[in-house]
Formats: sequence, C-alpha cells, structure tokens
Amino acid sequence: MTDDAQNDPQDAIDSQGERRREELDDRIFEHSAGDEQEGIPFVGAGPGNPRLLTVAGKELLEEADLVVHAGSLVNSELLEEYCAHAELVNSVGKDLEELIPLMRDAYEDGDNVVRLHSGDPAIYGAALEQMDALEHEGVPTHFVPGVTSAFAASATLRTQLTLNEVSNHVAFTRPQGKTLTPEEDHISDFVEMGDVTTCIYLGTHAVRDTMDRLLEDDHDPETPVAVIYHASWPDEDVIIGSIGDIADKVEEAGYRASALVVIGDAVTGAGYERSFLYGDWANRGSSGESGETEAGDD
Repeated sequence: MTDDAQNDPQDAIDSQGERRREELDDRIFEHSAGDEQEGIPFVGAGPGNPRLLTVAGKELLEEADLVVHAGSLVNSELLEEYCAHAELVNSVGKDLEELIPLMRDAYEDGDNVVRLHSGDPAIYGAALEQMDALEHEGVPTHFVPGVTSAFAASATLRTQLTLNEVSNHVAFTRPQGKTLTPEEDHISDFVEMGDVTTCIYLGTHAVRDTMDRLLEDDHDPETPVAVIYHASWPDEDVIIGSIGDIADKVEEAGYRASALVVIGDAVTGAGYERSFLYGDWANRGSSGESGETEAGDD
C-alpha cells in the first residue's frame, strides 16, 4: 500500500476525483450494469427481503470467498442463504483505513471479494469513497445495483411514486443534521412544488422536526405522508398519516430509525389521470403515425 492511502484515504479519493475530472473512465463505454466485470463488486443487497436481491448479486455472493457487509442493515437470512460458505466481515464500526487493506489484500491473494451494501449502494451508500480508495491501490471495482427502499415502500403502498397529473417527479433526500446543513435541506422546497413525491432516507429520528418545519412553511397539514419501517422485512410496519399528525403516530410506534418517509399525494394513489401510454399514443404508435413510445413514461 502507498503511504498516502495508508495514512489518509482522502488523498486517494482526491486523486481519483482529479483523474475523473480530466478524463472519463474507459470502462464506462465498455460495460453496462449487470455485466461480468473484473474486480470487487459493490453489490446492493436490496431493502431487506432476500428475494429482492438481484440475480447478478446472488451469483456474485454464491461465488464469494469474502463478503464485507453492512451489518444489521443486511437481512441475516440473506447472509445465511447466499453467504454461508464465505468469510463474513461486518463493516459497521470499521473505517476506511481498516476496510481498504482488508479487501485489497484478499483480492490480491486471489479471493473473490464482495462488498455488500444495503439497498442500492448508489443511494446514500458511501460506496464511491471505498471504490476510489481501492482503485487508487490498483484494485478494480464496479457497481451492482440493488432495489432501494423507496421502491420497496412503493410496492408495499401499492402505488407508484410517479402518477400522471399527481406526481411528475421523485426526490430522494435526507433531513438536516450532521451531514446536511439547514441550507442544504430542501424538503420544504420539494413539497412546495406540489407534484413531487419526496422520499426521505435516514430521517426517522427527525420526523417531528421535519414536519414542524413544513408546517412553519405553511404547507397543507393534510398532505399525505407514509412512514414505512423496515420495508420488505418480516417486521415491516406501515404508518399512514399527514404532515399534521404523522409525527405523533411515529412517536407512538416508537420508531427512531430504519424507516423511509414518503410525502405527497402519490402516497394514496388517488386522483391521477389516465396516461397517454395506453390511449392515443398507443393507437398512433400501432398505426405507424408517430415515433417510438417508451413504457414507463407515464
């Protein structure tokens, strides 16, 4: 290991960032998500239910010699089913100075190493800093997407996050705190737009503060809010309310972590309009009078 990476992984992160600004990685044009690739895969374990692990993730875990996982954020049933043959290392409480040499050395010894994140590693996963530090050490890495908790929550609620004439946009965000300053907290801005489904990660502990700020900003207290605790886990719980009363309901349930907060009219799935996809657009498309239509656009 180089001295700078050993003493301060930030040097490796800065170096990789500078390289990224100067030129694009050739692998961007050589591989697509789901391809077999060289190096250490950063796999999304999904929201909780082992059945929501992707096929690519399952195959990589079954071939792994070492799995560095996100502790209790990954369902133990998934680890037992797909990783029982591998050495398991819990990453909770370990810093980059410990994790990077661990994964690098195992990879250089010829082991199949998998870094297993909860949900999708691209959403609040702090994956890129690990990948940059490994790449700086000459160890290739790549992403393997996973199902993020917002999608599991949508499935549980039996609705879409986007609905025609109700929600044209989706915002993945988190509340102010250690990571976000008050100026960087845009939850109120998203809610004010009206046609945004706002999905708040890592904010269960701040539900009261968040809703109080929304009320102070004169948002409609009847705006629907859902809090999905442990989406897709066996102990999943769903709390439905509004900006005005959801904090009381969450506090009564006793949840302080591990829940996704969804704000917006899409929570109820009510009031949407029929999309164009299976109406006039579909008819014109079948007669060849219009261009391509894309499933999922509405």
